[in-house]
Amino acid sequence: MLTIDFTGQTVVVIGGTSGINRGIAEAFARHGARVAVASRTSQKVADTVAALQHLGAEAMGFVADVRDYDAVVAGFAEVAAAFGAIDVLVSGAAGNFPALAENMSPNGFKSVVDIDLLGTYHVLRAAHPHLRRPGGSVINISAPQAVLGMVGQAHVCAAKAGVDMITRTLALEWGPEGIRLNSVIPGPIEGTEGMRRLAPTPEIHEACRKSVPMRRMGVPDDVANACLFLASPLAAYVHGVVLPVDGGWLLGGYTAVGAAMEPLLRAMPARDKP
Repeated sequence: MLTIDFTGQTVVVIGGTSGINRGIAEAFARHGARVAVASRTSQKVADTVAALQHLGAEAMGFVADVRDYDAVVAGFAEVAAAFGAIDVLVSGAAGNFPALAENMSPNGFKSVVDIDLLGTYHVLRAAHPHLRRPGGSVINISAPQAVLGMVGQAHVCAAKAGVDMITRTLALEWGPEGIRLNSVIPGPIEGTEGMRRLAPTPEIHEACRKSVPMRRMGVPDDVANACLFLASPLAAYVHGVVLPVDGGWLLGGYTAVGAAMEPLLRAMPARDKP
């Protein structure tokens, strides 16, 4: 019988020190994996590694900004030296801030694209030599902005659409090596920085909840469980997929939220960075 058990496997979660990505790292730890996490902040890395070890997992971390390719390469080399070949890679580093296009500087737009899109390429390119063949699994954490136009999100819409196309393209290129690639699109997830930014008032938060066909916000475990499935033998023939984990939100729920959010965005000052 096929089960979800990652005992003896190495999992790397980029951006794995907070929010959805930390929930993913903890889920793999609870299912037996050796887990490595990475982010830009050394204290967050140290705290997360300690938490993963408290769950009983072998754990390590490295500090890297995904915009710095050489730092990402060095980090993966550390993981490979300590834990061996990488069985599962979750690429989840992201940047965002709400701003209408006319209030967003070119540098602000570039910053998000560099983190979300270029950063994803850096992570996948740097990890490639260390991925297990056959059997490696790569999961990119995308966003609803990849498929929905959203007010105040031109930068993220462009970047995440690119992430999903990288997933599909590398699925074609790396599939013959026995490496599977998929993307997950989390919907509105309770208690995350993304929701605090994109639903900043109780009224908008409630409008968002009601706009989900299942009439609830997601929690990090909803996304983590999808990643466990995609990385497991249960999904051995799932490849090149962009999977929404959103309670049906992509079926049309954003309209009401966008209408509530637009007046706030028009009142915001110009922005230059995440």
